Amino acid sequence: MSKKKKKKRTLISPGMKLFLIILLIPASIIIYSIAYLAWEDLKSLSLFNSNETTEIEKIQEDFDLKIPAEYIPIYMKAGEQYNVPWTLLAAHHRVETRFSTMNTLISPVGAEGHMQFMPCTFVGWSHPTCDGLGKGNIPESEKTDPKVIEKYGGYGVDANGDGVADPFDIEDAIFSAANFLSQAGVREGKMEKAIYHYNHSNNYVKKILYYYEQYERVSPLLEKEVITATNSNSS
Repeated sequence: MSKKKKKKRTLISPGMKLFLIILLIPASIIIYSIAYLAWEDLKSLSLFNSNETTEIEKIQEDFDLKIPAEYIPIYMKAGEQYNVPWTLLAAHHRVETRFSTMNTLISPVGAEGHMQFMPCTFVGWSHPTCDGLGKGNIPESEKTDPKVIEKYGGYGVDANGDGVADPFDIEDAIFSAANFLSQAGVREGKMEKAIYHYNHSNNYVKKILYYYEQYERVSPLLEKEVITATNSNSS
C-alpha cells in the first residue's frame, strides 16, 4: 500500500510575495540612487578625475615620451619669470633625465638632480673647491644654501621659498635651469648658444632643439588644458 505524499507547505503566500516585491522596488531604487550619487562624488575628486591628464595625453599621442602634466605648470612659471620658453625647459628635462624617470639622478661625472647640474655650476665656479669638470668638493650644507650660492655666483634657485635651493627638488631644479639658460643667452635670443653652454655638445644641441620644436607645435593646446585645469581647481 503506497503512502500518500505530503503536500509541501508554502512558507510565503502569493499575496505576501507580491507585497514584498512591491516593497523592495522603491528600496532598490533608493539604494541605487545613493550608490550612483556616491560614485559621482568620488569621481569628482582629483584621485578619480583624470580628464585633464587624458586630454594632455591625447595631445601628445605621437610623442615617444609624454610630458608629465604635473610638470607643465612649473615649466610655465619658471619660463615666465626668466623669459625662457617653457617648452625649452621641458626639452632639457626630457633629454637630461627623461622627465626624472631615470633610476638615479646623479650622473657618472657627478651631475645632480632633475636637470643635471654640476655642483660648481649650481653653487658657483668661484667656490674654492671648484675646478675641472665642476664636481668640486662642496660641503652638503653649502650645496643648497641660497646665501652661499649668491656669494659664489651660482645658478641655483630656491623656487618654493623653503630656504633651500635643491637640485633634487623639481621646482628648484627647473627654475635653476631657467635661470641658467636665461643668463646663457636665451633672454637675448641666442638659444642655440645657451643650449650649447648647458652641455658642450653639438649633438646635445640638436636633441634639445628636436624636442623643443616638437613641444612648441602643441604648446598652445597644452597651455589651454593647464589653464583650464588651474581655473577649475581654484573655483
